[in-house]
Amino acid sequence: MKVRGMFKAINHKRLSLFWMVAIVGIALPWILNIPAISAQSTETEICEVRSIYDGDTMTVKCDGERKKIRLYCIDAPEMKQRPWGKESKDYLRAITPKQVKVVKHGKDRYGRTIGEVWTHDGDDIQENLNLAMVYAGRAVVYPKYCRDQQYYQAQEGVKKLGSGIWEKDGDWQRPWEYRKAKRNR
Repeated sequence: MKVRGMFKAINHKRLSLFWMVAIVGIALPWILNIPAISAQSTETEICEVRSIYDGDTMTVKCDGERKKIRLYCIDAPEMKQRPWGKESKDYLRAITPKQVKVVKHGKDRYGRTIGEVWTHDGDDIQENLNLAMVYAGRAVVYPKYCRDQQYYQAQEGVKKLGSGIWEKDGDWQRPWEYRKAKRNR
């Protein structure tokens, strides 16, 4: 009898631990205000690139409609963060073809489409331009809005190489902090 009661107590503790972990896992994104965005969105559009505003924003035309696209998972230096902002924009402009595939991940608070932008050349191999910006050291992972581990892995690799914005420390590696400091002035 005593042994049976001990197993019930152990099973009860395991069950309690399971539920605590489950509740934290469900509540944490809500508490930290992380948007529920799937890394595997299926809504895509083929679009014509109209302009590139900076290293993480572009305007495209899809089915006759102009849309501003905020690149998913990344944050590029602001244009006033010289020379990194201009270099980031120029790099995105250089690697972006006239026609792209946009995989939608929702909308941001400014009404822009959040999306992964891919090269689109018919049946050829497609490249994720968001990820290419990180690999080149021209943008950083935006931790507030990114849970996709491939972006973090790319960033770690380029940091070790000391390429692009990782050549030396500075605010350009955390554009969100630069914007916050600018607002507080």
